[in-house]
Amino acid sequence: MKVQPLARQSSLVIKELDDETLVYDLESDQAHCLNDTAARVWKSCDGQTSVAEIALNLRANGDAPVEENVVWLALDQLEKFKLLEKPLDKPAAFLPGMSRRQAVRALGAAAIALPIVTSIIVPTPAMAQSVLLCGCINPNDCAAFPGACCTPHNACTTFPS
Repeated sequence: MKVQPLARQSSLVIKELDDETLVYDLESDQAHCLNDTAARVWKSCDGQTSVAEIALNLRANGDAPVEENVVWLALDQLEKFKLLEKPLDKPAAFLPGMSRRQAVRALGAAAIALPIVTSIIVPTPAMAQSVLLCGCINPNDCAAFPGACCTPHNACTTFPS
C-alpha cells in the first residue's frame, strides 16, 4: 500500500527559522518546534508524495542519509501532535513508541538526521492572568516579582507589570 501523507495547514501559524520550524496550533494552543529533518518531512507531505519518495527527496537534498524508517519516525511524531490531516496506516515493521536512544541505535549513521518534534502548551490569555501562575511558596518568593506579595494562601496579591 502506498501511503501519501498530507500536512495539516489550517489553524496554524508557521515561522521558519534557519534550522527549525516553529508551528503554533491555534486550535490546541500548542507550539511545536520541528528540527530540520522533521520540518522537511512535514513540508513534503503534500498528499501526492509517498513515504519512499519523501525519503528519496530528503537523501538527494540533504547532508545526512535519510531512510524510510526516519521518515516514518517523523510522521509518527507529526501525527502525535496533530500536524497531519489524518492518521496514517503504518507498516508492520515500524515500531511506534521507539525511544530516541533506540532509534539512534537502530538507525546508526542515519541518526544524524533523526527527526525531532518538541511541543509545549501555550497559556491562553485567561490562564496568563490566573493567580496560579505566581507560584509563591513563602513571602520571600515574591521578591522575584516586583510589586507582588504573597498572601497566607501562597498567592500573589498583585502581578508584576
